[in-house]
Amino acid sequence: MNEEQNLSRLNINWYPGHMAKAKREILNDLKLIDVVIELLDARIPLSSQNPDFRELIKNKKQIIVLNKCDLADEKENLKWVDYFKKKNKLAILTDANSGKGIENLIKAIEEQAEEQQMNSAKKGRTGRKIKAMILGIPNVGKSSLINRIAKKVTVNVGNKPGVTRKNQWIRINEKIELLDTPGVLWPKFINEETALNLAYTGTIKEEILDKLEIAYNLTKFMLTNYIDILCKRYKLDKEEIVNIMQNKENPENENIYQIMLKIGKNRGCIISGGNIDEEKTARIILDEFKNGVIGKITIEKVK
Repeated sequence: MNEEQNLSRLNINWYPGHMAKAKREILNDLKLIDVVIELLDARIPLSSQNPDFRELIKNKKQIIVLNKCDLADEKENLKWVDYFKKKNKLAILTDANSGKGIENLIKAIEEQAEEQQMNSAKKGRTGRKIKAMILGIPNVGKSSLINRIAKKVTVNVGNKPGVTRKNQWIRINEKIELLDTPGVLWPKFINEETALNLAYTGTIKEEILDKLEIAYNLTKFMLTNYIDILCKRYKLDKEEIVNIMQNKENPENENIYQIMLKIGKNRGCIISGGNIDEEKTARIILDEFKNGVIGKITIEKVK
């Protein structure tokens, strides 16, 4: 199957009407906003950055938040912070679950809005609250981050993408009000790599995906870039795995499929006749990557 056919399948049913409506509402609300917080997945910073936002927010003060940094390769996290710094963008690492980076984010919001606040004070508008907006694609952890930053359960959190469906204002402290917005994707993926990266992290709804194909590609990536972590998690013999990968008698896809079957066997995905349940194996690999169980893995590296 070629890349165009793959993209055609992945472009089905993932840009519902509420996303188009949300984009229109965001554009309208931006007139009120002092600072825009763009939330990205630290494992896929570029693939999780909605290209449509770039034009919308170009005249606003911006903060890049690399969330789920606890699930990503720590060395790569630092490289991405430096990458955005070189593009004159402030990037902050956060982990909404533990609260890491939250105080840094609050401080950054206040600093980014300092000029606007001073201008308002000169016009006699003292005590004006900072108006911040948080943007992000589905499943980057917006709701979890907001609940952490507001120190209470303010918005619904879900394991499936697209939980937040409407804009809502949240009081962060005596200085800051934050406008939450629904997760918005864009109408067409540029390439298959972006689509796969979004599939790995659970941004694309699972019911439209071929789990086996996605798990195959993710396994291939981990074998190339994080073989030690993969072998440790699934109790694989590294020497044996390397030998399988280097076997030129079989096509590469057969070698990787053989390794996936070993993962399935080690995780007890055995059905009648001693065969391996491919679907269950794929689901385990995808779920455990998405939840950070396999290890700290970054899919997109700084080039």
